[in-house]
Formats: sequence, C-alpha cells, structure tokens
Amino acid sequence: MTTDIDVFEEHRPVLLGVAYRMLGRVADAEDVVQEAWLRWSGADRTEVREPRGYLVRITTRLAVDRLRQVKARGETYIGPWLPEPYVTDFGDTVADTAERAVLADSVSLAVLVVLESLSPLERAVFVLREAFGYPYAEIAAMLERGEAAVRQMAGRARKHVEERRPRYEVDPVQRRDLTERFLAAAAGGDIEGLMSLLAPDVRLVGDSGGKAKAPLRVLETADKVGRFIVGATRKGIPAPSFRFLELNGGPALLVLSGDKPDSVFQLDVLDGRIQSLYIIRNPDKLRSLGAV
Repeated sequence: MTTDIDVFEEHRPVLLGVAYRMLGRVADAEDVVQEAWLRWSGADRTEVREPRGYLVRITTRLAVDRLRQVKARGETYIGPWLPEPYVTDFGDTVADTAERAVLADSVSLAVLVVLESLSPLERAVFVLREAFGYPYAEIAAMLERGEAAVRQMAGRARKHVEERRPRYEVDPVQRRDLTERFLAAAAGGDIEGLMSLLAPDVRLVGDSGGKAKAPLRVLETADKVGRFIVGATRKGIPAPSFRFLELNGGPALLVLSGDKPDSVFQLDVLDGRIQSLYIIRNPDKLRSLGAV
C-alpha cells in the first residue's frame, strides 16, 4: 500500500532539483523541500488530483518566497559568489545524451550565476520550462499568472541567459581529461604545461566568502591565472588528497586536507582549452561534501 511518505519520496529528487536551481544553495533547497513535505502531509487528498504537479507547484512557490527574502535582505558577500556545489549523477541515471546535456546545463555553475540576475518569477519560469519542460499553461497555473505573461517572462529570461552565459562544451569525457591534466600540471608546478591548457582569455572565479584564501576579484588572462595556480599549489595544504566526482552536471575535482573538504575545482571547456575555472573554498559551501 502506497503511503503519503512513499509518494513524497518518489518525487523528492525532482523537488530538490527545482528548489536548488531556484536558489543555488543546497541548505535552502532542502529547507524548502522540507516545508513542501509539511504542506503535503497536511493537504486534503481529495483536492490533489496529480501529486507531482501539486508538489512541484508548492515547492516552486516556496522557493520564490525564499528567493525574495534573500534578495530583500541584500546580503553582502565578500568576493565573487558561486552556487553551492550540488552532487549530481546524470552520467549514471540519465540514459538519453540530449536529455543529460539539458539537465547538466541547467544546473551548471555558469548558468546558475546568470540566473542570480533574474527576478524570482523569471527564474521560476526559466527553471520549470527549460530544465523540466513544463508547458506554459501548467507554469501559469503554478505561479497564478496568465499564460501570455508567463510566455513573455520565459522569452525575456531565455534571452537574458543566452546573452550572458559563457560558451562551453558539455562533453564530460573531455572535461574530465582536461581536469586530470590540469591537476597534474598544477601539482607538478609545470607552468608551461598549465599554460598550454588555458585559453588566452581564461577567467578564474574564486568563491571563499572571506573565510578562506581565494582571489577577491575575477582573474583574467592565461598569464595571471596560470601564475596564481602555480603559486597557490606551491604553498600547499596539509595532507592533501584528491577525488573526482560529478558536481553540477559535470566532472569536478574535490581537494581534501586530511578528510576535510578544502576546495572544489570545476572547469568550463571550449575548443580543447579551459575557458573558465571555478574554485569554491567557502567552508560553509563544502560541508555537505565531507560525506561524499
């Protein structure tokens, strides 16, 4: 016999995926999903015709409210901001290559950074339409807006994202290969080997939140990025170890000091070169990776 808990758990991955893409923060997304569970557990089942639609609607509305609160607080953040790393397993769970590429792109660091500049409603429309393929009519019902207004928001959001997202390739094999070569060159202090992997206009975005050492501004050009990486590697960390895993839809390098996460590296690749290098060192954003 299917219980309310069974139904909710069946849809939890989708709900978490919606909430994370809306918020870019794992803890906030989990809080929203927990609140959705409370709403679900107290709902009148006679009024719920389709559980998945009901749960996605509740989760989306809660995420919109949470996002408005975050924006209203006008939180100051020290240095560049990146989304909290989100463990995915599209490579193992999604057989269709095209579908896997869409899902990976929708949760990538590059796209999530751009989504931060959308309004909460525009972001909800973009996520529901582009990542989960909901029809405009269903999105309009979820957000209690007219379908014409939702179509306009979707068009504005899509144009905004396309104009601002960096170009990159989603091929996980090539990204993994370049990540491994990057690690070997950096660990060996091979500045020439490292420079050969970097695009001339490569960008390095470091997120520390002021709680760890990382650049407080975006670094640009291969010379600046390469010298920073080699210099940082020479300083080293105690008892380092490395682990590859899938984060935000693509291969990433998790660096540990002892058994504690120290940093996450992820690359955007185009034409066989590293176009963007993301480094997350804020310990608050790495805490959940300790058990991975």
